Amino acid sequence: MSETTLDPAVSVCFKVKIDDDHDLGAFTGCDGLGCEVVMEQREEGGNNAFVHQLPSRIKYSNVKLTRAVNADTQKIAAWFASLASGVTRTTAHIVAMTVEGKEVWHWNLQGVVPVRWQGPSMSVDSAKVATETLELAHHGFLPG
Repeated sequence: MSETTLDPAVSVCFKVKIDDDHDLGAFTGCDGLGCEVVMEQREEGGNNAFVHQLPSRIKYSNVKLTRAVNADTQKIAAWFASLASGVTRTTAHIVAMTVEGKEVWHWNLQGVVPVRWQGPSMSVDSAKVATETLELAHHGFLPG
């Protein structure tokens, strides 16, 4: 086996599409793809050895996507403008891509609602890259 074997889980960007209508472009950061089982604790009278841990529901964390402000920022603005008449849940497709443009993995999210868009903080005192963050809430993952 070669020492220069590439790790297939290394990605450099995440392409995001909302339904088939809104291709939001590529993001350099994706945080919050995950879920947890919410546990309820029940104490049993006379049992001092332990507390019952009962699984209840699955809770999905919000997904935060970040990137430098670019021409694709307008696509987010257009998507938010389309929501002015009412927010409806939709699906999102997030694809982790390698530097060669190959798909590493993808996630399909159901019941997606945009939570917030955060634009860059700019100051003439410090030269930093202007970044934006898009936060999405969802109801879980779709198969395939």
